[in-house]
Amino acid sequence: MVSRDLRKRFSSRAVNRGSQVIYGERQHLQEVLRSFSRAPLPRGRKQAESRLLMKLIGARTEELNRICPSWDLKFKKARNPKTTSRKLLRLASSLSKDDYLLARVLSEHPEAPSELLEHLMSYPYAAVRENVARHPHTPPEVLRKLAEDSREPLWFLVACNPSAPQDLRERLRARIREMAATPI
Repeated sequence: MVSRDLRKRFSSRAVNRGSQVIYGERQHLQEVLRSFSRAPLPRGRKQAESRLLMKLIGARTEELNRICPSWDLKFKKARNPKTTSRKLLRLASSLSKDDYLLARVLSEHPEAPSELLEHLMSYPYAAVRENVARHPHTPPEVLRKLAEDSREPLWFLVACNPSAPQDLRERLRARIREMAATPI
């Protein structure tokens, strides 16, 4: 049984409904709609519930567009491996702090330019910073800063990044060996 104090503590926190959450909800609703359309149900019920699902999907799309106008188009461009680094920079210029998903996709893109990765190194979402630490186009000075950040263990990802300066990689790999040799 969960204590009342614990429930109150979690229910009083504001929930961040960033793009990743909203997009996930919309994807789930679209899958429910596809599944529902194949279900052997009375026509009237099927139509009414399909309209309701379409309304919910539309509401999620509106939420995404409030975070970033033309969100779907920008997301599609960011996911396209043929999108140029210049277009990626343009997409990032209007990036909202609540647009976790677009930031994550931009930081994973194989053509992400070093300027974009430098900009994303301080993004509030941890997965974006992790992508920056492992991306081969991340500038050496950014990798050094990420490795020295004591707030999170990005140093391990930097140690595995082939683009990290040799001296930094050796120092971080020595740290890994020390940790492996130390009994728990």
